[in-house]
Amino acid sequence: MPNAPLAPRDRLIVGLDLDSVELAEAMIARLGDSVSFYKIGYQLGFAGGLPLIRKLADAGKKVFADLKMHDIGNTVAHGVASIARSGASFVTVHAYPQTMKAAVEGRGDSALKVLAVTVLTSYDDADLGEAGYGLGVSALVEKRAAQARTIGVDGLVCSGEEAARLRGIVGDRLALVVPGIRPAGSAVGDQKRVMTPARAIAAGADYLVVARPILTASDPRAAADAIVAEIAEASGRAV
Repeated sequence: MPNAPLAPRDRLIVGLDLDSVELAEAMIARLGDSVSFYKIGYQLGFAGGLPLIRKLADAGKKVFADLKMHDIGNTVAHGVASIARSGASFVTVHAYPQTMKAAVEGRGDSALKVLAVTVLTSYDDADLGEAGYGLGVSALVEKRAAQARTIGVDGLVCSGEEAARLRGIVGDRLALVVPGIRPAGSAVGDQKRVMTPARAIAAGADYLVVARPILTASDPRAAADAIVAEIAEASGRAV
């Protein structure tokens, strides 16, 4: 968990899951100062969006490079080192022990924070079984969280359903970043383990990742402001 209490607005990470840099820049302009933290993942990154990390950082925004790295150790270490030079604040790797160790090595003494993805929020026990795992979601998430704590990553990406249990495993040493956030009344889409902003904060989440409920809103800025207000109410802090 961050050393100092986070302002509610800084706990919202807006996922720029868009098809072009032009669309992303238009959304950033619409959101203005209502958002201080953005996520860039595969969709935008592979559409030429990785240089946007530096542009946003230079503009005073924080950026979460959601790259979910998983490869041989040398490749992961050098990839993380490259991201550390990009201006990103967070980067994700899959929570396999070798991968996490390599990412911590690649991060070095930079300010980049390595987040380990426990189990994707679109997976349930049946999905893990089909992939050959002998553990269900809860057991695998808890095992990977304990490994991440020992290895020394900076945070975990988990569903809101697991946040309270993981806080008990990792204490305040690791930040918990929760995707699959859906305000009350929002469509679930392809997610299987979702939670409202207030419930996720109450469960122990430090950061909430929200994309579609903001990007597809008729007024994205108002949608972002409403989520920030819900975070503020749940955390007992002013916006």
